[in-house]
Amino acid sequence: MAAQNEMTSALSRLLVVAENYPQLKSDQNFRDLQAQLEGTENRIAVARQRYIKAVQEFNTLVRTFPYNLTAMLFSFKPKPQFSVEDEKAIAKPPTVDFGTKK
Repeated sequence: MAAQNEMTSALSRLLVVAENYPQLKSDQNFRDLQAQLEGTENRIAVARQRYIKAVQEFNTLVRTFPYNLTAMLFSFKPKPQFSVEDEKAIAKPPTVDFGTKK
């Protein structure tokens, strides 16, 4: 979550710079960066979904016979589900601001 918050902050600053410099928006490198950022956001979302699914499957196995016998033998416990404090905040795309705030 900390890394995602840092990335969101950096992206916010970048968008402000882009708004202040219209010629930057038309630059191919900037457009490539935007595409890479979108791809990164998508990969994070996919990884989060995969993690949630893996935890659900693990928890189901730990509670299901005969796997629960092995789980008890090795002290496997159900894992907590992924949760965030503000799910709406991670659902919306970050705003980028590369202003000169200090």
